[in-house]
Amino acid sequence: VQLQASGGGVVQPGGSLRLSCAASGSSSNLYVIGWFRQAPGKEREGVSCIDFSDGKTYYPDSVKGRFTLSRDKAINTVYLEMNSLKSEDTAVYYCATTISPAPCQVLITPAGPYGMDVWGKGTQVTVSS
Repeated sequence: VQLQASGGGVVQPGGSLRLSCAASGSSSNLYVIGWFRQAPGKEREGVSCIDFSDGKTYYPDSVKGRFTLSRDKAINTVYLEMNSLKSEDTAVYYCATTISPAPCQVLITPAGPYGMDVWGKGTQVTVSS
């Protein structure tokens, strides 16, 4: 499976952006897809995860209520809607998936990035006035 992320850009504080992550290749058995971000000098952290079969989503407290993750099963694509963006949301955002079933609740914890098997290229999100 390959992942293609898109949708980053520059936005003012309080603004919104939507990121997309399209899966291709051997994507018939997608289990979970997560979004992660990494700011300069910081560890990569999970910002959302979706169980691709039932659509259940998970978020850390840092983005809960501002970020919404959804999926389109027909085209193997997930969308991360980011609202009320803050300067601290500035980072490179990556989508990632696993090659076997994995619990989203764990994948959005600090250890989460180590549980992902396939990563897409990052897309830069800059929140600045």
